[in-house]
Amino acid sequence: MDEIKKKIIKIAEKVADDQGVELFDLELLGRGKLLLRVIIDSEEGVSLNDCENFSRSFEALLDVENTIPASYTLEVSSPGLDRPLRGLEDFKKHVDKLARIITAEKIENQNLFIGRISDVNGNFVKLSVHGRELDIPFEKISRARLEVELKCQKSSATS
Repeated sequence: MDEIKKKIIKIAEKVADDQGVELFDLELLGRGKLLLRVIIDSEEGVSLNDCENFSRSFEALLDVENTIPASYTLEVSSPGLDRPLRGLEDFKKHVDKLARIITAEKIENQNLFIGRISDVNGNFVKLSVHGRELDIPFEKISRARLEVELKCQKSSATS
């Protein structure tokens, strides 16, 4: 299964590159009928059209190359608004965004932090929590994701 997954990733990366998106994640799940879940992303975000175009091209190449030796279902989506943050580069891309970070070890007597990413310096993620700056060592982060922020606009009523 690992060899098949490597071939699938190589094809997915080629299609992503051709279409100006990045391969964010790929999972091959199940036995018998397989589920191939692909998550794509881009700086501008991913539209339904992007997912459809990627899906068509990717599935065509998979079928031509006969990469998956069983029946499968293909799912293509974006990472979503509450996308996981996995590497320092992800944190750098999302400076000024609200994030939830869970650490493997307690820092200042807690291991869950919700705050705004203010900087990434070396191997530290600087998080602004309630007006305080907190340096979190990247190696202590066990999970992190963006928090969904809903912004309300004030409407002005005219009489």
